[in-house]
Amino acid sequence: MEKLYFRQLLSGRDFALNNDAAQHMGNFVYLIGDREKNVCIVIDPAWDIDGILALANKDNMKIIGALATHYHPDHVGGHIFGMNIEGLSQLMAKNPCKIHAHRLEKEGIISVTHVSENDIVAHDSGDVIMVGDIAIELLHTPGHTPGSCCFRIKNALLSGDTLFLQGCGRVDLPGGNVDEMYRTIHERLGSITPSTVVYPGHAYGGEHETMSEIRTNNQVFKYLDQASFRRLFS
Repeated sequence: MEKLYFRQLLSGRDFALNNDAAQHMGNFVYLIGDREKNVCIVIDPAWDIDGILALANKDNMKIIGALATHYHPDHVGGHIFGMNIEGLSQLMAKNPCKIHAHRLEKEGIISVTHVSENDIVAHDSGDVIMVGDIAIELLHTPGHTPGSCCFRIKNALLSGDTLFLQGCGRVDLPGGNVDEMYRTIHERLGSITPSTVVYPGHAYGGEHETMSEIRTNNQVFKYLDQASFRRLFS
């Protein structure tokens, strides 16, 4: 049995089955953990907490923590576009555990979800969260929001709304910054090896690809200078 437990779940397909908005948004939620110890962490729990808990329980996995790529309600719960989305507050009520996020996202998470400050463990780039014997490394990748993060697990990168298979996260929302996104795409993610498999926060262009394929096919990598990158978003 492989020790790493890794599940990629798509809203409207694997959970939130009767929610048209969840299907339209195409959010991915991830369950990552240690099969031998039967523990996992949930990444970006939103839309259908009962459904996510049921999937973990079906695999005989206990959720012992939550990890947020960033604070937007379609990833952590809250009110957006006239919708009230389930998320961290419902998870805390049904499955109390610590919430892990970059320290620059802490205030935003509290604001949109109303979880307690004591529920959140604030992290810096390079911090490692252990789930059983499985290591998850946080990489600070601002641009979409100030504290947006990607998470590295062995040869996988969970990229949240920082990088999709096609395109990258919006920079015109509160907290977005096109210059930071440029540095993230061309510098901060520069150390990600070509064979690394990227798993994004939304199904924009598919479910996963290698970093090599994304660098070849994703238009954001074709704008090599900062001025051209800015024009892409103008």
